Amino acid sequence: MALPTPTLETDRLRLRPFTADDAEPLFALNSDADVLRYWDSPPWTDRASIARFMDGCRRMEEEGSGARVAIERTDDGTFIGWATFNSWNPDFRSASLGYCLNQEAWGHGYATESARAILGWAFDALDLNRVQSETDTRNVASARVLEKLGFLREGTLREDCIVNGDVSDSWVYGLLRRDWEG
Repeated sequence: MALPTPTLETDRLRLRPFTADDAEPLFALNSDADVLRYWDSPPWTDRASIARFMDGCRRMEEEGSGARVAIERTDDGTFIGWATFNSWNPDFRSASLGYCLNQEAWGHGYATESARAILGWAFDALDLNRVQSETDTRNVASARVLEKLGFLREGTLREDCIVNGDVSDSWVYGLLRRDWEG
């Protein structure tokens, strides 16, 4: 069952399906080692990664497993990052949430604003009961975003990721429908 990628508007942001125009800013974001220092994969080094990412977006939509959206500021249309709602399981009424924003967007509340919009859409449109998110234990800013949204830290995945030889732990966060305040 297909899951159409939504277009969502907030006070300052538009979350929308990716287009070909997003290729260069997407590559710049995902090849930035500082942005991806807490990510579960290394920065992109080849442009073929763009096509794989875009294909992944289409597959998620076609298979109905989730949605990836580009995040842009509404005042000037600047691409500032992306967010993903994936691993949707309609039987369990659960899914996962993630986001990646460029450095210029950090500290302005955009991650919280975009994640809140996705969560609102997902809880309303898909009758979710639970959303999970994980963050590297060193990424305190991301942990704060999740906590602002009502997520509770449920545990630690020890030595969960090894990226370029760097071993890291991840915190697991969960948000239940009954705790969602939208």
